[in-house]
This record gives sequence, C-alpha cells and structure tokens, in this order.
Amino acid sequence: MPVHQLLATNAQWAADVAQSDPTFFPTSAQGQSPHTLWIGCADSRVPASVITGAKPGELFVHRNIANQFHPDDKNILSVLRYAVDHLGVEHVVIVGHSRCGGAQACLNAALAPNFVPGNLPIATIEDYPAEEDINRWLEPLTELTASLELGSISDAALQTIVEENVKLQVKNLSQSEVIQRAFENGTTALGKKVQIHGWVYDLATGRLKDLHVSQSSK
Repeated sequence: MPVHQLLATNAQWAADVAQSDPTFFPTSAQGQSPHTLWIGCADSRVPASVITGAKPGELFVHRNIANQFHPDDKNILSVLRYAVDHLGVEHVVIVGHSRCGGAQACLNAALAPNFVPGNLPIATIEDYPAEEDINRWLEPLTELTASLELGSISDAALQTIVEENVKLQVKNLSQSEVIQRAFENGTTALGKKVQIHGWVYDLATGRLKDLHVSQSSK
C-alpha cells in the first residue's frame, strides 16, 4: 500500500467509527486509561491492538528490536514509569514472536566461526561496526544466545532463543525500580496491584503463548 493511501484509509476508518459510535472520539480525546503495558518487538507483523482485538485506549505500547528490556534504557524506563505510576496499568507483558529477525541475527553471530564469548563489543550484524547502535542493542541477546550452546542454526534453536529472551526480559523487568517498589509495597503508586507476564506470538497461527513466568504484587 503506497503511503498516501494510508491517509485515505484512515479517513474512511474515522468516518466508519464516528458513524457506528458517535461518542468514541470525543471520549477518547478526554484521556486514556489502558489496562496493560505491552512491550513487544517492532516487527510489522505483530501489531498489538490488531492481534489481541484491543480497542484504542486499552493498550499502552512500547516496541523495539527483539522486545528487550535493557535496565539502562531511559526510553523504556520512562515508558514503564509513566504507564505504572501515572496511567495505572495493572499488567505489563513482554511479547516475543516466532521467526524474530533480531533473534536470528544473534543466533547467526553466536554460531559464527569467529565468535569469541565474552569478547565485547560484539558485531552481531557484521555489515555494521561493533559500536553501531543496532549492534550495541543486540549485544545482550547475542550473549544470551551464546550461553544457550544451541550447537546449530535451526527453527528449533531460533524458537528457543525467542522464548529464553522473553524469560530474561521478564526477569529484567521484575528487577526494575518501578516494579520492585510495586511488589514490595503490594500496590503501585496509584494503589493498584500489578502483574508482569511473558508471552510469545506465533506468526504461523496467530496465537499467543503464555510462558508461565508471570509475577505479581503480594
């Protein structure tokens, strides 16, 4: 679809919504109260609202390459704080997906003949210098991949990385100051309990898989 057609389809969508629910846009303009913060991959095949059937206003969304939660990433930390402390979300979910390009790059790098574990920085994508932003971003995932000692490049190995990555990011999320405070206090700053979850979306079936690594306020 040429980009100019996006404007046309938006206009049609807005008109359809306004006709079916005249109060929707005036109500939406008054503010948001999403129930969930979705931290997912930037992959164009995994649009959070579409695959969950959520309506505008239900999900607060942050997406990046390979759905990672870096403890020193000010962007994601600010999104988390705003979502939990100001919007009052009660769920934070890390969502990976099958056939993730970021995970595939890390698998290729970790199994390359010239890869040396612990030798940083890592040029995960060899077309770019090791210090390039995308390589620095993928570095922790490449280290995780190497630690799994998968042995060969295969669909099964890639799926293992995808799932282990989600589990690690849930762990990183649980150790963030915002979540730790909510867990220790029993509720968030707005007096709500919060839960964190780890899921994986299967591109071939359209289904979400719960990895059963959820944690919640006591």
